[in-house]
Amino acid sequence: MKDYHINVFYSQEDECYIADIPDFEMCSAHGATPQEALEQVLIAKDACIAVMRDKGLPIPKPRYKPAIYQLSA
Repeated sequence: MKDYHINVFYSQEDECYIADIPDFEMCSAHGATPQEALEQVLIAKDACIAVMRDKGLPIPKPRYKPAIYQLSA
């Protein structure tokens, strides 16, 4: 099964870890640890999908890959 790419990084400005899912605009979360940020963004992803289903919106397919993993033509 394919899943969505998740970025996790430390934000000096916010003084916490941030996790986001590029395939879902506006889907991000934060936490005191990388694990906490990851757990929170997975909850946010489930909520985004639930709202999209309720509104009849298409759920994006996993497509984002960091540049270092993309194959060049």
